[in-house]
Amino acid sequence: MKTLKTLLAGAILSGLSSLALADGNPLSVHVLNLQDGLPSPAVTVTLEKKDGQSWQTLNDGITNEQGRITALYPQGKSLEKGTYRVTFKTGEWFAKHDMKSFFPEVPVIFEVDGTVPHYHIPLLLSPYGFSTYRGN
Repeated sequence: MKTLKTLLAGAILSGLSSLALADGNPLSVHVLNLQDGLPSPAVTVTLEKKDGQSWQTLNDGITNEQGRITALYPQGKSLEKGTYRVTFKTGEWFAKHDMKSFFPEVPVIFEVDGTVPHYHIPLLLSPYGFSTYRGN
């Protein structure tokens, strides 16, 4: 019973620490592999903002062991209203794991309207499908 309480406390503290890290940055992402239900570490992710008819690269990062990037928006800058694109380089990730994939990358385009202080983009991934949604 004591072990269960310790594991539960560790999981709660881990979750809270992730939230604390994301609290100072307005954008985070998370990648989970639906094939095994585990996080997807080492996925390269790019953030761009639409500027007229083109896209301006703002930042990039690589998911951690939990499959997360807790601070994808450039540090020290305020999130502006507009259209953004987060691109997950999924083909590279699957190739590193000796797996074929139908999607070489997954672009997620979304609108920031300023109504919430933090945006979270989760990606549920498998070799031949994906799902995403506005998380919190």
